[in-house]
Amino acid sequence: MSAGAPAPGTWRAARLTAKRHETARAATLAFDVDGWPGHRPGQHMDVRLTAEDGYQAERSYSIASAPEDPGIELTVDRLEDGEVSPFLVDDLQDGETIEVRGPIGGWFVWDVHDGGPLLLMAGGSGIVPLMAMLRHRRRRASTIAARLLVSVRTESDLFYANELAELQAAGDGFELFVTLTREAPPGWSGLTGRISREMLAGVVWPSPDSTRVFICGPNAFVEKAGWIIVDLGYPPAHVRTERFGPSGT
Repeated sequence: MSAGAPAPGTWRAARLTAKRHETARAATLAFDVDGWPGHRPGQHMDVRLTAEDGYQAERSYSIASAPEDPGIELTVDRLEDGEVSPFLVDDLQDGETIEVRGPIGGWFVWDVHDGGPLLLMAGGSGIVPLMAMLRHRRRRASTIAARLLVSVRTESDLFYANELAELQAAGDGFELFVTLTREAPPGWSGLTGRISREMLAGVVWPSPDSTRVFICGPNAFVEKAGWIIVDLGYPPAHVRTERFGPSGT
């Protein structure tokens, strides 16, 4: 950081430059952030909204964009009783500004120089920080072997579906596995059901010693996936988790 530059803990103005819907209730928001110091794949940032009467609400969101990308992207899943996410997904308009602070976190991060193979597991919106890692891998033209297992309720609940399909088709060592826990459409050739030891045994590499594992999602998903991975022989020191529970986001 250069002399006189704002610290990561400083609140900055973030101007919305684009918004696109990922699912019926989730959207990716692109921002230009004043004085952004840069981030590592897997980090998150705080968002602060201030009402006309001075009331403030803050929430944390994982960064979806790669460090190499211009601007910052957040993918936000709208919760009907939330104070922040409904505004971001439904109401915030291009050119409007919010306040953000970050980047935050240094444990749940991965750079190409960390090596691999890279095993990623996501429950629902837990895919967001993992997508930042995959985008970073692509921007760096890395061929490090990478596998992503995503658990979602239905096919329409999968974030970044088109981009993931493109990554899968690139032939650079990335493999995608999707399991649907509630409804599979006719002709579905992917996985079905909640994660299990049998399912993960068919996804992981048989030689786990050098594999970097990142698991993100709801508490129950992360706890179960982490237990299975260690039981399959993966060193606990190579398994990093980030979890979330019910909140007012």
